[in-house]
Amino acid sequence: MIKGIKFATIPVRDQAKSLVFYTEKLGFQVATDQAMGPGQRWIELKIPGAATEVVLFTPPGHEGRIGTFQGISFYSDNVEKTYAELVGRGVQFKHPPKKEQWGTFTMFTDPDGNEFVLGSK
Repeated sequence: MIKGIKFATIPVRDQAKSLVFYTEKLGFQVATDQAMGPGQRWIELKIPGAATEVVLFTPPGHEGRIGTFQGISFYSDNVEKTYAELVGRGVQFKHPPKKEQWGTFTMFTDPDGNEFVLGSK
């Protein structure tokens, strides 16, 4: 039976530039970085404390997904504190954290314009 999600793929234009963003600004850690075909690398990143990883890879024919809402929601124990820390590192947010009945959230973008949710669990 299915046990969980191993990784979610994030389509990117420039893997080297994206690797810097996800490791230096978001604090993710490299699990795998190896060649995968001409001009591409397979880059798996660990999120500290999480079981699911993200992969910086764009399959051929999926370039149109770059720069869109990705449907990935990251979470933090303290959204406001994480927001302030990431803003200090230069991460671009669409708006400050908002409190809703179901929790607190905000949205940020990566260098390619991919949009993600950051919310409470």
